[in-house]
Amino acid sequence: MNAQPERRLLFLLLRIIAVFLAFWATGPGQARGDTGAADQTLAPYFFIPGEAGGADTMPLKSTTVEVKVAGVVADVRIRQVYRNAGAVPLEAVYLFPGSTRAAVYGMEMRIGERVLKAQVQERTEARRTYETAKAEGKRGSLLEQQRPNVFQMNVANILPGEEVAVDLRYTEPLIPEAGEYAFVFPTVVGPRYGGRHPAGALPPQQAWVSNPYLAEGVPSPATFDITVDLATGIPIQNLQSPSHKIKPEFHGEARASIALLPGEPPGNDRDFILKYRLADRKIEAGLLLSREEKENFFALMVEPPRRITPAQIPPREYTFVVDVSGSMSGFPLETAKALFRELAAGLRPVDRFNVLQFSGGNSLLSPTALAATPENLRRACDTLDREHGGGGTELLPALERVLSLPADEAASRSIVVITDGYVSCEPEAFELIGRSLNRANLFAFGIGSSVNRFLIEGMARAGHGEPFIVTHPREVREEVAKFVKYVSAPVLTRIAVSTPGFDTYEVEPRSVPDLLGERPLVIFGKWRGEARGEIVLKGMAGDGEWVHRVPVAEAVPVSESRALAHLWARSRIATLSDQIALGSGDTKERVREVTSLGLTYNLLTAYTSFVAVDATPARQSGELTTAKQPLPLPQGVSANAVGASAIGGSLPTTPEPETWAMLALLAAIIAWNYWMRKGRSCA
Repeated sequence: MNAQPERRLLFLLLRIIAVFLAFWATGPGQARGDTGAADQTLAPYFFIPGEAGGADTMPLKSTTVEVKVAGVVADVRIRQVYRNAGAVPLEAVYLFPGSTRAAVYGMEMRIGERVLKAQVQERTEARRTYETAKAEGKRGSLLEQQRPNVFQMNVANILPGEEVAVDLRYTEPLIPEAGEYAFVFPTVVGPRYGGRHPAGALPPQQAWVSNPYLAEGVPSPATFDITVDLATGIPIQNLQSPSHKIKPEFHGEARASIALLPGEPPGNDRDFILKYRLADRKIEAGLLLSREEKENFFALMVEPPRRITPAQIPPREYTFVVDVSGSMSGFPLETAKALFRELAAGLRPVDRFNVLQFSGGNSLLSPTALAATPENLRRACDTLDREHGGGGTELLPALERVLSLPADEAASRSIVVITDGYVSCEPEAFELIGRSLNRANLFAFGIGSSVNRFLIEGMARAGHGEPFIVTHPREVREEVAKFVKYVSAPVLTRIAVSTPGFDTYEVEPRSVPDLLGERPLVIFGKWRGEARGEIVLKGMAGDGEWVHRVPVAEAVPVSESRALAHLWARSRIATLSDQIALGSGDTKERVREVTSLGLTYNLLTAYTSFVAVDATPARQSGELTTAKQPLPLPQGVSANAVGASAIGGSLPTTPEPETWAMLALLAAIIAWNYWMRKGRSCA
């Protein structure tokens, strides 16, 4: 008897069992960042509904946002309400995004009628204070910054049936682009790919990356509401929200209140965006001044000059770095292709280009830049069109490769990175760009309903370029056209700032980068003495020297308490954080300075946190269950963004004993049957 077919069947069945066991052993464990496997993936995973010992697995019940815009400064209050609907005491952990320009300056915890004001402490001290309170059964809340646009809230000892509210306060400047203002409130943190790590080497500072997500198409059970009080001082025009349906009410020409349209879904799976223009495209305030008890602050916003003529544009070289990973499938990747085609259509024969695609690996269209001929451009389009999205997001190797390419010294070189930014290697990317960029400008184009703005804006800042973001398919044509116009030519270079007659110090940024589009210059600083003299800006435009003078006597006073102080400190912290990421100077001294700024100006930073503790214990003993609030997938992001952990999303996280017994019995039966048949055939 021929035993080959039976042997092949046996090996096939055993391999199926081995794969099944390997999935149990490594799949869910890797997705959750366990350290048992030899090669771990630090990545998000899908939330699996099921028994949790009577605990409430989704304690966040509502988020309410109140925004007050006065001129070009927004002040925001966020209220998060946590309720324990389970049967055991609870610690709630919630990951949420914020604006990259936000200066978070206050937090309060509300328990019934009691209001507890949080204190800012050095990060490790704040964590220690919170953990001690949690262990002692006291209610406590801790706010930590994981990234400048990603925050984590911990609320401890919420008793069954109890409700705890946490209020956050932040301020941010509103900076117009091409004469249009935009207030953006991010609502959900997109899934971050944390890369692979050896066993036991998972970075603790990246643990937040493995936050759970709801399955694709499942909305968040938490409610969301936002209102905006807009007072500009100049008539408002073209008020709209490209992200949500809104109900605006005008109170005169220069004031409006905006609310979400009643009856609509909460829309907390995408950024809330409010856009408007002011009459005659005028920037509302050129120079803002504030006097305080110990220090005085100023903020300067200056509209750039007109662009140079096409005849003055030198030969250009563009390198496109396109993310084709799983989270980019669908609208983001199609937008990336459209962006390339639109920019390619404007290239001249003297221009050159190249394309690098990346996901888990990367591939380059050509070892060197290609002439922008119709044949070469068609080849690039065909290559991109074959991509549909899949795999991880290995950004750093892609950047390393493209930054090492030879460059034409005579050409104006631009690198265009197109991604949703769902990675957790932001500091490493900034350091790499700053160290290796040489003479190029780097533009970052973010695509998706909840883009990682910290990465997109940080890469552009490190690369002396500008960030662009598309959150919805209907914005593609307009934003792509704006981007193409923006990168086609420089606007202003070699910018210098002087302040004759006006005693200024600690000005941010300390060196003004090239201005490359229709966005004003924004400068923060401190001043002493009398408010007199002027601020003079000089630079080189395409048609010669450009000079702009701002009389200090015409400045607009700011009455909002400490707004400019917070914004100056936030700007200084951003500069120091870039230097820390780039490894420039004394890193320890930079960290000490950021910590000092956070403590002095009562700000949330990477090294300072807010903590509030109720002195009265809520419980004396017993176990405390920790629940990580699962997040909805951002609108338009598929399950591919979560990766392998999505497989078998309805399966339990570890196999039951009965499952092991069933598999062992099945393997034994197969083996016994095979050997019995083999024995009979030999006889």
